[in-house]
Amino acid sequence: MIGRGAAVWTRTAGTGPQRVLPDGCTDLIWSEAGPDGELLVAGPDTRARLAPGPPGTRAVGLRFAPGQGPAVLGVPAHELRDQLVPLAALWPGAEVRRLAERIADVERTAEAERTAARQAARGRLLEDAALGRLRTAEPPDPVLAAVVAGVSRGTGVAGIAAAVGLGERQLHRRSLAAFGYGPKTLGRVLRLNRALDLARTGVPFAAVAATAGYADQAHLAREVRTLTGVPLGRLLQGSGG
Repeated sequence: MIGRGAAVWTRTAGTGPQRVLPDGCTDLIWSEAGPDGELLVAGPDTRARLAPGPPGTRAVGLRFAPGQGPAVLGVPAHELRDQLVPLAALWPGAEVRRLAERIADVERTAEAERTAARQAARGRLLEDAALGRLRTAEPPDPVLAAVVAGVSRGTGVAGIAAAVGLGERQLHRRSLAAFGYGPKTLGRVLRLNRALDLARTGVPFAAVAATAGYADQAHLAREVRTLTGVPLGRLLQGSGG
């Protein structure tokens, strides 16, 4: 692994567009869409988006923890906010072509293997590419962990700024570069994900609201609809439309 919080994921497209929820993260993605596949970067989302794709299309991605993506990708997170861009727009073309060729070799040399094994091999290649980038990257902003911890606890912007020794405007600028948005929006996104994790285990919605830090169940319902576009019950059913 390239560091705490980074994770490889795999996905196979279903019969309709998949709803991708905001999570404060940035992803490096290989998709088999197109004749030779493609390498993409998904920036931090402020709202859910629908990811189209022919049924059965496979993808594998490396999801960076909040604040980790800019060191690997080489651009501030806010430049990628709510965007899906070709990796070649961020990295030198020759570097992207080499990575794409290595991923294509997985398909050619492992045709007899299970799909899961091929996806795992692609994930390792994405991790290797990210590690290579991190070896020459600037050290991470030392305040990031404290910002994530503060917003996760529900601490206000003024309290977080005081805790890390920054003015509120400085905190906002550094949060934009690291996370793609300011600490208040980051807190809303992380709170949403905490709530969804609880709701998926069968916790009643009123208890989800209280545990995740919402004022009440109505507040939870409004935030879910605002950030995902659908009510919580429908979201838990896995509807993509």
